[in-house]
Amino acid sequence: MDRLRSVTFDLPEGEAAIASLVDIAGDDGVLFVRDGRGFAGWGVAGRVNIDSAVERLAAIPHEDRSTGCSGPLAFGAVPFSPGAPCDLVVPAVMVRDDGTGHRTVTVTGTDEVDAIPEIPVRRPPTPKAASFEVVPDGPVDRYLNAVERAAEAVREGRLAKAVIARPIRVRSDSTIGVHAVLRRLESMFASTYRFSFDGLIGASPELLVEVDGLVVRANPLAGTTRTTGDPERDAALAKALLHSEKNQIEHRAAIEMVRDTLLPYCSYLDWTPEPSIVKVANVQHLGSLAEGRLSTPPATVIDLVRALQPTPAVGGHPRDTALQLIAELEGFERGRYGGAIGWVDGHGDGTWAVTLRCAELSEDRREARLVAGGGIVADSVADDELAETQAKLQAMLSAIVRP
Repeated sequence: MDRLRSVTFDLPEGEAAIASLVDIAGDDGVLFVRDGRGFAGWGVAGRVNIDSAVERLAAIPHEDRSTGCSGPLAFGAVPFSPGAPCDLVVPAVMVRDDGTGHRTVTVTGTDEVDAIPEIPVRRPPTPKAASFEVVPDGPVDRYLNAVERAAEAVREGRLAKAVIARPIRVRSDSTIGVHAVLRRLESMFASTYRFSFDGLIGASPELLVEVDGLVVRANPLAGTTRTTGDPERDAALAKALLHSEKNQIEHRAAIEMVRDTLLPYCSYLDWTPEPSIVKVANVQHLGSLAEGRLSTPPATVIDLVRALQPTPAVGGHPRDTALQLIAELEGFERGRYGGAIGWVDGHGDGTWAVTLRCAELSEDRREARLVAGGGIVADSVADDELAETQAKLQAMLSAIVRP
């Protein structure tokens, strides 16, 4: 990292200037994009510990030959366990779109760069038939029992909410094409944070935290119902979700934790007084937006990721009690599921999404692990929670499993 240098160019007109970032990332690149804003990159210029990333990125000499760029960034995925060690990757080449269609190319490395490198645009993958096997990764009865015991713990007053999750495995007789899966996610879930990093791919609907200068935002989601494809039926389900005491309790725990965590870092912080419906293709969530202004000197986005993660939306409340219960009941290691994925630059700005609706691929890319969970409160019913996980798992299953 000490010998790195970075230079940024405006991306000239051409195929790469209008291509989807998904087609620039392809099978082996990195991707983080929502509503056209984000980046695709490839190669590794360096790796940096997440907790020193801002300082290390700021120390990289950067020459800006574009109409404005903040310089190199680091990208990665934080595991579910709070404070877990994590290294971020500084891409060697990164195409960044500011959401207006203006694109820059940042090249980072040890050599001098005088021109824009060739930007590959991958052709759409050729459709192919494959056989798949989808199996629970552990007994379903264990999950149902875990839900019942978590609900009992809430009724006993040991905690307000616990999120209980379960994994499944998808096995294929041929390689699972990352590019093809990302293209399907783009067509189905364009309003989500779509990502690809080190075998982790997905489409998260939930913003953990974003810092843009002194502005900070968070958008916790908690409380879920399905969609049916019938607008009238979906509207009725959304209305029932808004009036569900169980889901309101679950959501309140999430927004109150985010609010209480961010307030000490802010000169002011506003949040929506009542949740609204966030519809994401196959499910509907309760969502609340928090936005404020950071105090000076401002916290970095990494400071806030460490403070917030995991939120009650993926862990529970109180956090330590919920995490202890999860470790006792779930019977598997969550790994990067339920953690956070995103980026940071040398100014401390960045965007991080909760790592949901995702798949972790095996090294040979013939197997994927998917995980889904739900918030358990006093009146949670195990069979209903199982159905909720099935609805959530469908997002990634429909992108992976194709005849």
